Amino acid sequence: MKDTENEEKITIKELLTYVFIIIAIILFKNYVATPVLVSGDSMKQTLLNRDILILNKISYKLSDIKRFDIVVVEKDDEYIIKRVVGLPGEEIEYKNNKLYVNGRKIKENYYHEPTDDFTATVASNEYFVLGDNRSVSVDSRLLGAFTKRKILGKASFVIFPFNRFGFKK
Repeated sequence: MKDTENEEKITIKELLTYVFIIIAIILFKNYVATPVLVSGDSMKQTLLNRDILILNKISYKLSDIKRFDIVVVEKDDEYIIKRVVGLPGEEIEYKNNKLYVNGRKIKENYYHEPTDDFTATVASNEYFVLGDNRSVSVDSRLLGAFTKRKILGKASFVIFPFNRFGFKK
């Protein structure tokens, strides 16, 4: 009879351990980091279709969104991966494939496809995002700028495929 009681205690103890692990994983995935899948070619050459990245959900609770960060943005019921080009309150202009912010030329230290000329004013609480593959990207040029609430986090660490493992800029 004592063996049965010990077996039941061990089983309950094991069960509680598994429940704790499952709760910890769910909390981590919902509030800290989660995998995201690149869908499409809008960030090509930096990120490729079917790359799997880690979305860092706490980065922007601890620091500000910076120009050229790669972010995941919520658009309706889908998530899109883009690069932040314009910060709140800025005047963004592309002229002859060069970026100008508030009239000053800004050097871009990443590869992107040619960008047609355009001008945009970013509201004081919004961010302007573009895909690196500008000819196929559906981004702020069509969708408008996004509030910080719509930016789910920073996503620049590729975990799969393994030959592309690491941070992307």
